[in-house]
Amino acid sequence: MTAAGLSTIDRWPVVRPQASASGLPDRWIARRMTLVWALLFFNGLGSAPITTLLPIPRAVEQLMTAGSLAAALIVAMGLNRRALIRPNLVLGLSAILVVVALMASVRTAPNLGTAWRCIRFGGFVAVLWLLTPWWGRRDLLLARCHLRVLLGVSAIVAAGLLVGPSRARPDGRLVGIIWPIPAPQVAEYAAVAAGMVAVLWLSGSVGHRRALLLGAGEVAIILLTQTRTALLALAAGVAVTGLSLFVARRRVRRVVTVIVIVAPMLAAALAPAFSAWYTRGQSTAQINDLTGRRTTWEALLAEQRTGLDQWIGLGLSNKSFGGHPIDNDWLAVYQDEGLVGDGLVALTLLILVLTPALRPPGPARSLAIFIAVYCAVASYTEVGLGDASPYLLHATVAASLLAATNSRLRLRAFTKGAE
Repeated sequence: MTAAGLSTIDRWPVVRPQASASGLPDRWIARRMTLVWALLFFNGLGSAPITTLLPIPRAVEQLMTAGSLAAALIVAMGLNRRALIRPNLVLGLSAILVVVALMASVRTAPNLGTAWRCIRFGGFVAVLWLLTPWWGRRDLLLARCHLRVLLGVSAIVAAGLLVGPSRARPDGRLVGIIWPIPAPQVAEYAAVAAGMVAVLWLSGSVGHRRALLLGAGEVAIILLTQTRTALLALAAGVAVTGLSLFVARRRVRRVVTVIVIVAPMLAAALAPAFSAWYTRGQSTAQINDLTGRRTTWEALLAEQRTGLDQWIGLGLSNKSFGGHPIDNDWLAVYQDEGLVGDGLVALTLLILVLTPALRPPGPARSLAIFIAVYCAVASYTEVGLGDASPYLLHATVAASLLAATNSRLRLRAFTKGAE
């Protein structure tokens, strides 16, 4: 999480195009893409009831996050001045989801909050469409931007921990105190960053030292947040990606051999510490009830709904039911966008999971597999795939990595626009 670490992704040993398809310098494009991505991430951070180092009024937080989306749209329009887009099924499904959310909101006489969430969702997806001309690049531009922003957020959280260690762990779990970021979100960003670094190392695209430095720092953040979902999703994503590389990469086979030999000894030595970390002082009943989540889920499913309520939902909400967070992506989408929304999200994940089978081995394919598996596992106790959120950004990066290169078409279109 040092300055050198944050620039690691600029030195991935992958093939870079000699010239940009738009006629603009690649460095200029990369900087603006990173800025757009950072603004979208900031918009997805939202706000949380956390005491920060400098008090930030809630109204100011909301104004800043809302302004970041408008700024992202302006920068994206400046980057893609002709508003050229390339067809993509994943973003197409997201656009349909926006329409479903709008239909549900209009039908149920939306309040100001619901209307704003629909506008935000639509603007969010519009910005993603404006970035599609740079999908499918051999230098993995969008993935580099994604990892850079993730590492930047982790660095901000780590800085807060160094400045105010007691305030950064108010209940024993690490949170963001420079900007209010709850522990589950901190763990999510750290887990995706750690997984991407691990996959790049397994693919031979990142050196040993940089991978160890970045990966160890991100895993430490996950452990300090005591977030079980992020750790399990990270392990599942890396494991599935490793299996996909087992035959092609000697490094993966060596790692598996070492794990088989060392894992039993480590498990025996670390079992007590891991058990204490995993339980977080909770009883067996609390763990089985997923800290009260199951009660909320059962109440949501038991509520009587009309046919349209079941099919297209009740409109975008704050992802809570009965005053309690839903904390399940499938039920949150069912609440907001109904069975149609769940079907669209399921189809999105299915595309991201199955498409890698049609792509040649390489870092892009491996990263897409990891992100898809991570999102699928985390969806059990996290929300975001049906709304404007970092999870939608994760899915977009996976889709961009799987996009077929079509540089010739883009070259003609952009050159014509630049003349």
